Amino acid sequence: MKLWGGRFSGGRRDTLFEKFSESFSVDQRLILYDLRVNQAYVRELARARVLTASETRRLVSGLEAIRRYVQTHPQWAKGQSSEDVHTWVEARLEKELGPVARKLRTGRSRNDLVATETRLYVKDAVAGLERAAINLLDALVAVGKRHPREVMPGYTHLQPAQPVLFAHYLLAYFEMFRRDFSRLEECRASADELPMGAGALAGSSFAVDRDRLAHELGFARVARNSLDVTSDRDFVCELLFCCSMAMVHLSRLAEDLAIHSSPGFGFVEMAEAYSTGSSLMPQKKNPDALELIRGKAARTIGNLSGMLALLKGLPLAYNRDLQEDKTALFNAVDTARDSLDLAARIVRTMRVHPARMQAATAQGFLTATDLAEELVRRGVPFAEAHEQVGKLVRYCVERGITFAEIPDGDARLMLPLWDAGLRAVATSPERSAARKNVVGGTSPGQVARQLRSAGRTLSRLKTTAKPAK
Repeated sequence: MKLWGGRFSGGRRDTLFEKFSESFSVDQRLILYDLRVNQAYVRELARARVLTASETRRLVSGLEAIRRYVQTHPQWAKGQSSEDVHTWVEARLEKELGPVARKLRTGRSRNDLVATETRLYVKDAVAGLERAAINLLDALVAVGKRHPREVMPGYTHLQPAQPVLFAHYLLAYFEMFRRDFSRLEECRASADELPMGAGALAGSSFAVDRDRLAHELGFARVARNSLDVTSDRDFVCELLFCCSMAMVHLSRLAEDLAIHSSPGFGFVEMAEAYSTGSSLMPQKKNPDALELIRGKAARTIGNLSGMLALLKGLPLAYNRDLQEDKTALFNAVDTARDSLDLAARIVRTMRVHPARMQAATAQGFLTATDLAEELVRRGVPFAEAHEQVGKLVRYCVERGITFAEIPDGDARLMLPLWDAGLRAVATSPERSAARKNVVGGTSPGQVARQLRSAGRTLSRLKTTAKPAK
């Protein structure tokens, strides 16, 4: 069955092109949206006196019967061959109802139909992604609350920098995924616009009440330009960006945890449920779950890049190129949602080794900045203090010793003001962290406030997030 055959002579079509052009294998995921939109549209045609009451009842009933069949037969699409999901629905409906099914398409196009269904999918997909993000946010806060005061090395350039609290480190990722949640909210609002009634590109000549149709389908507003909305896929790009940004954050978290779980660090240990071994090396415990998240981020970014490239040269209005949007969209949503859920489980089940983190703070001269700042408090200009401490670090490096091991007399060669107070500053990463007592800092008091604030944010998100479908 073709929805457009009248213009053609009926000659045999190239089977390669048939296979090349079909989208049913992908857009069958939209089946319930297709049935829902068609039912709403049929009722609107009835209100516009385009369909009789009898025709309306039969069409709505027939679409509902298809919906029940699809929901009770998970393999409903197996073995089916249609150009797209819309064609399959009309063919099935005509098989059930006969010629009246041909009135289903009155005044509408697959262009406004698929745009409407894709927007409905995006709104539901956002809800699922938000729930997955909440799971990860919850895991980060829960682990942070279990380890509120443990100190670890903070890094820049992957080199030891300054001591931070482990909970502070986790809360940095909380902030990233909180921003991802906010972006998803904006994406939902962008998609919340009704295309139905725009027809193929010029609108409808039937008296369809688009505001009423928008309300029935749960859209916040009606699209204002039929040319634009039938070819608009900005909202798809926006969700692809949201997924890509979340995957970038997940990839950074995965990279960190993979490094921190290696024996050279040993700060955390992945649960066996999320690790694998080696077919050759018996001792291996590999963080494959983290590596796969990191790898899948590349594919999601590729989906976004491909979609932007697809759109950049399209003339108004609809073009068949847009059929490719759903492959990228479905893959990105599935990947990001599953990765968020998996990351939440990894974080929640990993073992934390505070003693290893504490031991690592003795390396890398993490308190050097604190020494310089203490000298400033004693009246030494910061540039001079910076140089003195730098010389002290070089002296220790050349001799393979730490601040704790340097004799007082040797230390005074570089720091004339060296005394027991400066030694205490140099040898206490806990004191270093405690000194960062500014809003957003890593002191225990500030981190406790951050954890409480994160908990309140999480409670609000759990309350306001829409249920995932």
